[in-house]
Amino acid sequence: MAALMLLASAAAGKDIGPQSQASHEQVEKLVGLWKDHFAGADGLQQRRTAFRALMETTPGPTRIQVRQVDAELMWPARLHHPIGHRVILYIHGGGFSGGSIRTHSLLAGSLAKATSSDVLLIEYRLMPDYTYPAQINDALTAYRWLLDNGYRSENVIVAGDDAGGNIAIETVLRQKQAAKPLPTAVIALSPITDLAATGGSMTVNADSDPLVGSASIEALRKAYLGNRSPTDPQASPLYADMTGFPPLLLQVGSGEVLLDDTLRLADKARQAGVDVTTEIWPGMPHQWQLFPSLLDDADRSSQNIAEFAIRHFEDKPEE
Repeated sequence: MAALMLLASAAAGKDIGPQSQASHEQVEKLVGLWKDHFAGADGLQQRRTAFRALMETTPGPTRIQVRQVDAELMWPARLHHPIGHRVILYIHGGGFSGGSIRTHSLLAGSLAKATSSDVLLIEYRLMPDYTYPAQINDALTAYRWLLDNGYRSENVIVAGDDAGGNIAIETVLRQKQAAKPLPTAVIALSPITDLAATGGSMTVNADSDPLVGSASIEALRKAYLGNRSPTDPQASPLYADMTGFPPLLLQVGSGEVLLDDTLRLADKARQAGVDVTTEIWPGMPHQWQLFPSLLDDADRSSQNIAEFAIRHFEDKPEE
């Protein structure tokens, strides 16, 4: 597995380097907190509640303007904004059934400050009350709302983590299929790209990933898709035609069961001519970017996200 401990990129990229002892100890503390909160949380509703409780222990964003907006969704949307010309549409993770504006507000605020851009964080419909494709439809509505409200596609980035990464990619694929303006770039953090769970890391990393497993992906698939095939490219982007897709940043932890969801999508996208940057972070657990108060590497990875975003916005922030 040593070869997987470095950032791999066909274009721009930085060497992440080995995990430090301090980083390892920080991860152990986070994993312990995660296990404490998720102990006995077996169903979708229980896991949603456990995730919310965990994230309520983290600080909220500071020194950032936040307001509720009507993005033509059934649920609220929150705009973190210091500037007003560039925007990141951020789609929170949570296995299609959890996560919220609150759970991802710190990351959204951090990205807004680091990129001098707005960040639109949306509440989309969740399982079990709503199944595929409600989540993707809500994200697509939000993206098109941005274009209808003064943001040019050259200054829009679509991003997400976990299931939100899946939704982000599928949103852009639908926009591409409709031959409508695409965002300038896409960012996906440990995305679920293969709901069939066929990646080798599902087995190889089963013991090293304390947060996600093949059984949990299978449970999500059944609840989310019902009888729909998990290899349908409209639901699992690994099986989609990536030709013409915008530049793509992928981040994943080296020990995640979703590692191959990232690596195989990156390979397929590159073969289709997409500009892909893939970062494999040593020792990082799933969704580590949400915990800058506990992990130094959360700050580092978020800075890489911000630098990627700034490179791809047409209108650059003022120095």
